[in-house]
Amino acid sequence: MTQTLRRRPAQRRSVERVGRMLDECALLLDEVGYEALTTKEVARRAGVPIGTFYQFFPDKAGLVRALAWRNLEAFLQRITERIRSAEPAHWNDLVDLAVDEFVDMKRRTPGFGVVDFGEILVAPGGPALADTRRALDDAQENNVVVAERLRSLTRELLDVPTGPGFDRALIVAVEAADAVLKLAFRAAPEGAPEIVAECKQLVRRYLAAHLP
Repeated sequence: MTQTLRRRPAQRRSVERVGRMLDECALLLDEVGYEALTTKEVARRAGVPIGTFYQFFPDKAGLVRALAWRNLEAFLQRITERIRSAEPAHWNDLVDLAVDEFVDMKRRTPGFGVVDFGEILVAPGGPALADTRRALDDAQENNVVVAERLRSLTRELLDVPTGPGFDRALIVAVEAADAVLKLAFRAAPEGAPEIVAECKQLVRRYLAAHLP
């Protein structure tokens, strides 16, 4: 989240205010969508002066970027906790676990259906607003950032190979999963289970050529 803040909240009160603004942003994204979202309404509902909002966020886009980073960190934390509790025996299990956590966040996490990891969607299955594919990082597309974070996580927690071939394969896998899961949520509001299952199978089979 700190990648997008004008200044990092140091005091507990400031941390809580930033958290409330992100919470209200997420709720408003579900209620009115990105286009109708306003910084004034976020500040009002969070119970903070509009001047306080601009102390931490440059504008609406900066607020949503911070929410996307928070979503990504929450997703990675959920995966980490699941790995440590379930102790998956094979990397195939990690694919299923990651897809399940993503789908669950789409269903339950406020705002996640509109903004998951940066790209701003008109609806949970898309289409996306123009110029939001690099919302997390101006230098890289969102899915590349996600793939890099997943690569670091798998290297830390699981015995997976390293090298440019695997790195490239992980980017392709994330991009493919993103596209298929969008299809799942276009097919059904909660994500069509049969398409989610196809997504897992697609990613597992693709990565099988790059992982032992």
